[in-house]
Amino acid sequence: MKKTLIASAIAAISFSGAVAAQVTMSASEMAAKMDSMPQVYGNIQLMTTYDDVKDGPNSTDFADNGSTIGVKHEHLIAPGITGFFKAELEFDADDKASQIGLEQFDEAYIGVKGDSFGQIWVGSDDSTYESAVDEIVNFWEVATLNLGASEGGYTTGEGDLVQYMTPSFGGLTLGAAVQINGDGEETTQQFIDNSGAVPVLAERTVSGDKSYPYQLSAVYAVDALELAFAMDSNDGSTGYSDNAADPVNNNENTYGVRASYNMDSLRVTGQFQTRKDYADTYGLMGVYTLGQNQFALSYEVRELDGTNKSTTGDDTTDTISIQALRNLSDNLYVYVEGYIGGGDDVYGYDSNGDGDADARSDERTVAAIGATYYF
Repeated sequence: MKKTLIASAIAAISFSGAVAAQVTMSASEMAAKMDSMPQVYGNIQLMTTYDDVKDGPNSTDFADNGSTIGVKHEHLIAPGITGFFKAELEFDADDKASQIGLEQFDEAYIGVKGDSFGQIWVGSDDSTYESAVDEIVNFWEVATLNLGASEGGYTTGEGDLVQYMTPSFGGLTLGAAVQINGDGEETTQQFIDNSGAVPVLAERTVSGDKSYPYQLSAVYAVDALELAFAMDSNDGSTGYSDNAADPVNNNENTYGVRASYNMDSLRVTGQFQTRKDYADTYGLMGVYTLGQNQFALSYEVRELDGTNKSTTGDDTTDTISIQALRNLSDNLYVYVEGYIGGGDDVYGYDSNGDGDADARSDERTVAAIGATYYF
């Protein structure tokens, strides 16, 4: 009797152990399966702004500030070689009545990377030049670009790109990009639009023969110091003579340099960008982090050059920007930003309601309060 009970107990224990092992194996397989799934991420960005042109109009707006939802994934192709992709779509979170869903995309690309050869990726993404040099304008939540002092004059867009970045050679990383435009293809160029009440960054479609505008960059990082240099060939269309009065149609190169230094909780960045017969821009920014708080201050100047000089003398624009940001949690932050823009009567506005910018001012201020939830 006792032997039978003992044998039964041993059998029960053995069976339960086998079941437990099977359950454990299934859980492990499930975890591995979950790890191989794409990562979904996103954010909702909302803000309220007050915009005032000295001696001119003022306005208040509640708006979306670039809400997105995205998916990304990477997997091991072979030892030391990883494949990856990313797709990021945009939507407006502030106005249900006018929202039609995921209306446009910000980034979409595929690529491969490895420790020995760096990475190469194809599609739409921030360009090599922008990533290397243009740190100040990309820092702000509500970009100071609308005040006209931050645009560096590089026109190669962010689509149809093949980009390559080397591994680090003792802190030195090299980058290259080429935009592939086919015969008769419509290409997108970025430029400052001065036709409205205030200068804004805009995009326009240009048709032309096949072209291959390119960008090159070099970034050197050692300890707390970063040095960067980049250039853009700006020749995304062969129709440069279509409108000789439009400086964005010249194919002069844009050159930019940046230096950044980290001192414990303080990061200081200076940058300079130039393009012949277009503009010179330079700026200085400091960002101080204190616990969950971040404080930032920058000063930027843009000086029109050569054939781009205006007939009204509004050739120089300067902008002071300030930020206070608070991280409420790992997924939510709030901020206050302010911008003071000035210069040589650079802000045109409509004084009589006929839609024409018939009056000008030398000062514009913008205040913004916003919140971003991200996952």
